[in-house]
Amino acid sequence: MQTPVTIFWFRRDLRLDDNHGLFKALQLGLPVLPVFIFDPSILQSLPKNDRRVAFIHETLNALQQVLVGIGSSLEVVYDAPLVAFQKLCAQYTVQHVIANHDYEPYAQERDKAIKSYLADRGISFETFKDQVIFEKNEIVKDDTTPYTVFTPYSKKWKAAFTKSLTHPFASSALIHNFIKTAAKEIISLSAMNFEKEATVFPAKHVGNELLQTYSEERDFPAKNGTSKLGIHLRFGTISIRQLVAQALATNETFLNELIWREFYQMILWHFPHVVNGAFKPKYNAIKWSDKETHFKAWCEGKTGYPIVDAGMRELVATGYMHNRVRMIVASFLTKHLLIDWKKGADFFALHLLDFDLAANNGGWQWAAGCGCDAAPYFRVFNPYIQTIKFDKEHSYIKKWIPELDDLTYPAPIVIHEEARKKCLEVYAKALQGESL
Repeated sequence: MQTPVTIFWFRRDLRLDDNHGLFKALQLGLPVLPVFIFDPSILQSLPKNDRRVAFIHETLNALQQVLVGIGSSLEVVYDAPLVAFQKLCAQYTVQHVIANHDYEPYAQERDKAIKSYLADRGISFETFKDQVIFEKNEIVKDDTTPYTVFTPYSKKWKAAFTKSLTHPFASSALIHNFIKTAAKEIISLSAMNFEKEATVFPAKHVGNELLQTYSEERDFPAKNGTSKLGIHLRFGTISIRQLVAQALATNETFLNELIWREFYQMILWHFPHVVNGAFKPKYNAIKWSDKETHFKAWCEGKTGYPIVDAGMRELVATGYMHNRVRMIVASFLTKHLLIDWKKGADFFALHLLDFDLAANNGGWQWAAGCGCDAAPYFRVFNPYIQTIKFDKEHSYIKKWIPELDDLTYPAPIVIHEEARKKCLEVYAKALQGESL
């Protein structure tokens, strides 16, 4: 008879250390089979050279090295998750499946189907909080309703926080409890119809020196003033507990950014309608221009607004865009060009290394003025003023627009004052229930 096993399902938590669900799995007393599933329904919409798939693949190979070193192996599957579990349950005597929480609507539906399948076979499926400090209903108003404005949420978050919440889970101390098995080959990128591009991913650790100057430096895109840890937080190659502990010791502004991340996760959990529409439904009445030539110019970094174009070129070239510039380009698309924020959000989703549904959606709705805690719709970022404030010497701009002073650089596709005036009119009419 086969020895029963516990499956630990890696998802947004690609690390062996300080991993809550993995810690629980390794404590159960059964050999732990580590599993990762490449989901074709997610992968099929991505380009062949998607950098994030390459990052995941690279990370899985690094995990595999450690596991093989202790006589174990990762099981990497390329299949629909439910089908993958049907096959795993036919191959092994599974008693438990453990994973960490995922808050996105697709993940919720996926987990519900798998839990039902496993329950029919007498197999438990448990998930644990790992990618945030507080989740779901843990930070709510006194009347138990969710916060929809960041500042009071962050105050409540800080009031509820205790240092014990950053204590690491000693998962890496229990790795001898992984299943003993011959090393298995991890499916190649090419077998999933992907290609690897030469990409240098940001470092997994950020120095205290950078964090100590974070408040002063973070808004200037030419400076190395931000952590660039987004991709590591997105795929869980770093622990949020470790990062919050570091932020507490160095910089409250950086801590606030981590709290923003949790705020948007909470919003997505309580208000899943934000995925397909405005947080404030009345904003769905806005009559977007959606002029295709304007959208194309924005995507290609050819709007004639240097700070906008630099940001878009950086994004397409590297998968990264400085956070201040993200706000500028999002405001420009929605307010200057009157193009639906969802088109911009989808473009970011395709290109950002650190794409996270909750944060991306929250940021775009903030820029468009239709989200929770949004910038008022009448606040329209002036790209020229933003440039003077944050890239006065054009150091960042010239890095991405070498032709800036040449005749080949395009003239502005819209005039700021005219675009601002039109934006205010369109928004006002939509919010008054009028049609154009």
